[in-house]
Amino acid sequence: MITLDANAKINLTLDILGLREDGYHEVAMVMQEVSLHDTLSLKKTGAGIQLSIAIEGQKGTLPADETNLCWKAASLMQQEYDLPGGVSIELVKRIPMAAGLAGGSADAAAVLKGMNRLYELGASEEKLCELGARLGSDIPFCLLGGTMLAEGRGERLTRLPDFPETFVVLAKPEVGVSTAWAYKTYDAGYDGPHPDNGAMLEAIRAGSLDRAAGLLCNVLEGVTVRKHAIIDSYKKTMLQQGALASMMSGSGPTVFGLAGDEASAGRIAAAIRALDAGAAVYVAKTVV
Repeated sequence: MITLDANAKINLTLDILGLREDGYHEVAMVMQEVSLHDTLSLKKTGAGIQLSIAIEGQKGTLPADETNLCWKAASLMQQEYDLPGGVSIELVKRIPMAAGLAGGSADAAAVLKGMNRLYELGASEEKLCELGARLGSDIPFCLLGGTMLAEGRGERLTRLPDFPETFVVLAKPEVGVSTAWAYKTYDAGYDGPHPDNGAMLEAIRAGSLDRAAGLLCNVLEGVTVRKHAIIDSYKKTMLQQGALASMMSGSGPTVFGLAGDEASAGRIAAAIRALDAGAAVYVAKTVV
């Protein structure tokens, strides 16, 4: 059996540069791996794919069938390498679902890596990223992790120096946000700020947490906040409790706050739980 952790991500920046001919959006964003993770265990079987899912600390269900990204990743590896056997996958789900944290993409990335090891295929990171990009734009980042500039539709990655290690409070309200809805609403007319990715890259290369914190910007935040005001309430509460900065991740609705130390992170997390008893709140760290 092979067991792997699948880490969540946050967006430090997210900019949309336009709509591509292939229907995807051209993006430029700085992505950061964080320690909140799902756990996957994979075993060889005689044939086929079996997937079981245990969800911890949140409501909702996930399909354990061919519509699941884990299943799709396993099936892709079987087809690509004409594998002689199957796989049994056990997924322990902790990353909130439909949250803007790439939980499904992280799980699929772990399956690609796990199948590669389980069947001793010797596939390179580049090959796994190419396969992952067929399934989802965030999967190549989830395969490589760390701190990355993501361009194209999100699959073209440039490794950056490690973001300064810091505590991250993650809070997801009891609302769902469709990524497709968020991008469509953005396309209908967005007049808010855009991130300065160049300045963010300079801050990261300088190792300056304070400068980087002041440059957080996500163009989808303004879109989603209009529909879900709770996001703005989370942000304000985090900042009032001493967060260095706070922003929505991805298309939301999860809000994160950067905390200077563990005590500050605990205080921020407690304040969000007091504000909203239905919030799913986690204290994590950036992964370096």
